[in-house]
Amino acid sequence: MAKFRASTVSTQLVPKKKRKAPSDVSEAESLYAPPSIPTSSLTTKIHDGGKKPRRALEDTNSGMGKPPVVRRDSSTVVETSIPWPDDLAKLAQTHRALNLVYTFCCTRKHLATTFETIKTTVEGHIKRELLISDVARIKVLVPRAINFAYVDESNLQVAVLGEEDGIKRGRAKDVRSLELSKEEAAPRDSHDEQKELLLFEFIDGDLKRQVTNSKTGEPTKPFRKLREEDLKMPVYSQKQMMNLIEKRNTKFTSAVNAFLNKCAADDVNPIAALDESEKEYVPVPSDGRGNSLGSAPAKPPLRIPTERDPVAKIIADIKAMEWYSGQIVPDGHRVFDPQQPIFGDLDFQLSQNLVNALYNTRGITQLYSHQAEAINNLYKGSNVIVSTSTSSGKSLIYQIPMLHELERDPNARGMYIFPTKALAQDQRRSMKELLRFMPGLENSVVDTFDGDTPMADRHLIRDEGRIIFTNPDMLHITILPQEDKWRNFLQNLRFVVVDELHVYNGLFGSHIAFIMRRLRRICTAVGNRHMKFVSCSATVANPEDHMRTIFGIENIKVTDFDGSPSGRKEFLCWNTPFKDPKDPSSGRGDAMAETSRLFCQLILRGIRVIAFCRVRKQCEVLITAVRNEATNLERPDVAARIMGYRGGYAPQDRRKIEKEMFDGKLMGIVATNALELGVDIGSLDAVITVGFPYTIANLRQQSGRAGRRNKDSLSVLVGDCFPTDQYFMENPDEIFTKSNCELQVDLQNTLVLEGHIQCAAFEMPIRPDEDKLYFGKQLPEIAEERMVKDPLGFYHCNERFRPQPSKCVAIRDTEDGHFAVIDITNGRNIILEEVEPSRAFFTIYEGGIFLHQGYTYLVKEFSPEQKYAKVVLVKVDWTTQQRDYTDVDPIETEAIRRIPDSLSRAFYGAIKIRAVVFGFFKIDKKRRILDAVQVDNPPIDIFSKGMWLDVPKSALDILDGRRLNVAGAIHAAEHAILSLMPQFVISMPGDVRTECKNALKEFATKETSRKRPARLTFYDAKGGSAGSGISTKAFEFIDLLLIRACDRVAACHCQEGCLECCCSEICKEQNMVMSKAGSEVILKCLLGKEGDIDVDALPWGPDENTPAGIETVVAAEAIRPARGKILEEVLIKRKPRGLQRVVLDHVGDGGGNGNREVAEIKEESIE
Repeated sequence: MAKFRASTVSTQLVPKKKRKAPSDVSEAESLYAPPSIPTSSLTTKIHDGGKKPRRALEDTNSGMGKPPVVRRDSSTVVETSIPWPDDLAKLAQTHRALNLVYTFCCTRKHLATTFETIKTTVEGHIKRELLISDVARIKVLVPRAINFAYVDESNLQVAVLGEEDGIKRGRAKDVRSLELSKEEAAPRDSHDEQKELLLFEFIDGDLKRQVTNSKTGEPTKPFRKLREEDLKMPVYSQKQMMNLIEKRNTKFTSAVNAFLNKCAADDVNPIAALDESEKEYVPVPSDGRGNSLGSAPAKPPLRIPTERDPVAKIIADIKAMEWYSGQIVPDGHRVFDPQQPIFGDLDFQLSQNLVNALYNTRGITQLYSHQAEAINNLYKGSNVIVSTSTSSGKSLIYQIPMLHELERDPNARGMYIFPTKALAQDQRRSMKELLRFMPGLENSVVDTFDGDTPMADRHLIRDEGRIIFTNPDMLHITILPQEDKWRNFLQNLRFVVVDELHVYNGLFGSHIAFIMRRLRRICTAVGNRHMKFVSCSATVANPEDHMRTIFGIENIKVTDFDGSPSGRKEFLCWNTPFKDPKDPSSGRGDAMAETSRLFCQLILRGIRVIAFCRVRKQCEVLITAVRNEATNLERPDVAARIMGYRGGYAPQDRRKIEKEMFDGKLMGIVATNALELGVDIGSLDAVITVGFPYTIANLRQQSGRAGRRNKDSLSVLVGDCFPTDQYFMENPDEIFTKSNCELQVDLQNTLVLEGHIQCAAFEMPIRPDEDKLYFGKQLPEIAEERMVKDPLGFYHCNERFRPQPSKCVAIRDTEDGHFAVIDITNGRNIILEEVEPSRAFFTIYEGGIFLHQGYTYLVKEFSPEQKYAKVVLVKVDWTTQQRDYTDVDPIETEAIRRIPDSLSRAFYGAIKIRAVVFGFFKIDKKRRILDAVQVDNPPIDIFSKGMWLDVPKSALDILDGRRLNVAGAIHAAEHAILSLMPQFVISMPGDVRTECKNALKEFATKETSRKRPARLTFYDAKGGSAGSGISTKAFEFIDLLLIRACDRVAACHCQEGCLECCCSEICKEQNMVMSKAGSEVILKCLLGKEGDIDVDALPWGPDENTPAGIETVVAAEAIRPARGKILEEVLIKRKPRGLQRVVLDHVGDGGGNGNREVAEIKEESIE
C-alpha cells in the first residue's frame, strides 16, 4: 500500500517545490539538467537536563559541535567532460532495456523477474546477447540500486491466476510459489533438493498502487469508496511507469559520469577498472559461494561465540560492512561511562542461614548502598520507596526483610503485587531459590496467585501460603471480596510489596490507589495495623508523592541514590536508510528489514539481544524478517535461537520462553512491552527499540534492560519513516536530556471513586465518618445518594452493583470471551493463542494470514459466533493487511457549555465508536499489493462518554476559500487540545482519544459516500459505556483548553506542525493528515476570534502534503438530548475568587427558544 507522509518540521527541513522543465529544452534534456535549489538545515534543539552522556569520539573530533543534518538533493546529476567509451554507451543501452522490462514485469504479479525470464525480451531491445557479466558491470556502477543474486525458488511467491480453483470473481484466491502445489504449501524438509534461480530486481523504489476508473478505464489513485466497494487488482499508469524509468536512467547516467571523473582523477583506464570490479559482483549459487562480497574485514564468526568482543569493536565491525551507509545519525552515538559499586552496611544482624542463602544463590557478600539504606529504613518502621535504575538489585530490598521476618515468625505473611504475571513468576522463582538454602523454611508455601493458578491449588495457597505473588486484578476481584476466607492471611500480613510503581499512573493508578485503601481498611478491621509497604520504581520525578498518593500513607522514606555498578553503555540512533541512500526521494526502506539485519549481525557476534516492537503484529513481522535474514546468511543456527514474546501467547508458552532465555538457550527475543518491565530473563547485551515507543520514559525503561550483569551493553533506537521517529532522529539530544514526566493519579474521579466505594461496602459496610479517612470527603455525599442505608447507620452496596461489585469495576482494559486460534495442520488441533474480541476482527478473517512466532498460518475458517478460527501452517512470502475505518460520533447530548466571548458551544454526552473491517490486501515483503479481497464482517460498536465541538461555519468558509484541507485542520486541532489535557486533568496519553484522519481517504481526489461531520470529538478510551470520567473533567475546562491550544499553535515556529503543537506521538494514523494553519483557523473561530485571522497570510492549498480539499467533510448537525429531556446551556465566567455559572438557554423538548435572557446566575467557589 502506498505510504503517505505528512510534511512536518521533523520530516522535511527544506520544502521542495515541483520542478518544471524550461520551455526551450526538450523533456529528455530537462531530465539531465542539474537543479538550482538552495538547501539549508535547522539547528537541533537542545534542552538542559543535567549530566549528559558523552558523545562518541567521532562526533567530537572536529570541535565544531553537532554536525548539521545533511540532505542530499535527489535530482543532482554529476556532469563530465570526458567522452563515453563505446563499452559504457552499450552498457547504458543495456541498463535502459533492463529498466524498461523490469518495470513492466512489476505490473504483472504473476511474473518473477529472474534472469531467464527477462533475458529474451531485453535481448530484443539491445539486439545482442545479454550476459551475466553485463548486469554485474551495471551493479558495479549502481551497487545499491539493483539486487542480482541467486535465491531459493520457494522464496519467489507469485499469484496464480486463471487456474480452475484460483478464480473468484476475477480475484486471485491463492498465492503460491513456483513449485509448490496448493496441498504442498508447507515448509519443505531441509533435505529436499533446493533449486536456485538468478533473481534481478531494482530496489531503489516501487510503483504505487492505482486502480482503474470505472468510467474512463484509466488508472487513478488508490482511493476508493469504503462502503460497497468492488475491490479490484491494482493497475499502474503509463505516466507513473515512465517517470520511474526516467528517474533510474538519470541515476545511471550520473553514476557513469562520476565513475569517469574518478578514473580520470586516479589516472586509470575506466574499462579496465570496470573489468576488475566486475568479478566481485558476478553472482554465484550457494553451493559454490565463497566469502561474502567485499565483506571480509567485517565477516562474522562461523559460529556464535560464547565470549563476545567489546560492544565498541562490534559496532566498528558492523559499520565496516558493505550494507552500512551511515545509518547512525549525526550526534546519535552516545557513550555512558561505567560506574563502580558503592556498598553499604545494615544496622542489624542477618542470620547465618540468610547470609549463606544470599551467597549460594547470587554470590552476594555485600549490599549496595541503596539496598542497605532502604532495608534499614524498613527495619526502623518506615514505609519505603526505591527509585533507582533498571537492574540495580531492587528485588533484594523486599526479599531480605521478608525472609528475616519469616525466621522470627513462621506465621508471618507477605503479599507481592506485580503489574504482570511474568514479573510475578520471575520473583517467585527467585524467592524459591533463596528458601532452598534456608533450613526450616525450604518447604514454605511460596507461590503465585493469579488467573493462571489452577482452582485446585488456590485453597492451599490461601490457607498455607507464606508469600503470595499476585497482581492488582486478583486483589480487586478475588482476595478483597472474599476477605472472610483470607482473614488469617490478612491478620498476619507483614509486608505489602508493590513493584514497578511507575506503571500505576493515570486512570490505572487511580484504580490501584483505591484498591490499596480497601486493603488497608480491611487489615485495620481485622486487627493488623503494623504492616509495611515497600515499593520499587524506575527513575521518576516524584517517587515520594506518588507512593503517598497510591497508598494514602505517611512516614515514607525515599531511596533514590543508586549504588549498583553499571557497565559501559553505548546508545545509537539508527535511522532506516533511504531505498537508495543517495536519493531521499526514493523513500525510506523497510524498518523491519533494517532491524532484522542489525539483529542478526549482533547475534552472530555473540550479543544476546532483545528487540521491542510497539504492537503485536510488528513483533510477528520482525520475527519473520529475522528468520529470513538468517536464511539469506545461511545461518540456520541463528533462526533456531530466536523467539517472540508478547501478549496472547498461552501461559505455558510464555513460561517456556522465559526459562529458555534465562538459561541462555536463546540468543534473541522479539517482544512487545510485555517484557519492558523487570522480568529477569538473564544477561542481555543489547536492546533494539523498533520505532519510537510513544514516550521518553518507555524508551529509557526498555534501554535499561541491557547490561543487567554489569557488562558493557548497547541500546539502539531504530527510526521508522513516521514523523515522530524522524523528529528524534534529527533531534537526538532530546532523548538524553528531556526530564521524566511526573506521575499523576486523580483521586477525585467520581466514577472511579464510587465504583470502589461500592466494592468496599460489599466487603464491609461503610461508616462515612470513619471511612472517609480512606475515601475522602466525598464519601458522605456518595453514601447518602447512591448507597443503601440500614437501621444501624451502615451503608451497603447498591443493588445495581450486585452480586459481584468488583466485576462491575474494570481496573484496566481486560476483555472476556477471547477467540481461540486453532492450528489444524495435519490434524494437530492445538490452540496457538487467544485473541481479544476487540482485536479478533482486525487480525482474523478467512483467507488472511495469521502470524505466530514468525510463522505464517492461513485462516481456513472463522466463526464469530463460536469464537474460534482454524488455521493451517503455510509457507508463503506474503502477509495480509486489513482495510478498515473507524467512525467516532456523538449520539446523545447530556450537557452544553457556551464558549466565553463566542457563539460556539461545547457538548458532552454519549459517544459511539464504530469500527468496520471491509477487506484486506495481500502484500509481499516489499509492501507491494498482490491482491485485494473483500470480507463481510459485522461492525464493531463500542460506547463511551466524551465531548465535542462543532466547527463554526465561518472557519469552514475560510478553509474553503484558501482551499485548505479541512480534515487535516480538524485533526491538528484535536491533537493540539489533547496534548494539553494533562495540564487540567490527571491523565496519560491514550486515556482520551479522538478520530484520527486516514491519509488514504482524506487525500482522495474523488467523492466518497463516507462524509464526516466537521467536528472535534474526544472520548474516554476506558471505562466502557460510562466512560472513565476524564473527558467529563476536561469538559469543565474546555474554554481554557481552547485558549491554550490556540496560543500554543500560534506560538510554535514550525511551518507545518510538529510534536510541540499539533502532532501526537500516539496518533494511530502517524500524523499523516495535518494542517497547522487550518487548525489555528478552527481554534480561533471557536473562541470567537475570527477578526484576529489574517486570511491573506494563510497558505494556499492544496499542496504536496495535503493534496485534497474538503470533499470528505460536511458541516456538522446538532446532536439532540434524549427525548423528553431538557438541558441548560451554561456559560461559566471565571473570576479571581470563584466561578459564575450563567444559564443562557434551555435545549430539548420544550426548550431552546433562543431568545431567553439569563435565567440563573450561581456563584461557585474554586477548590
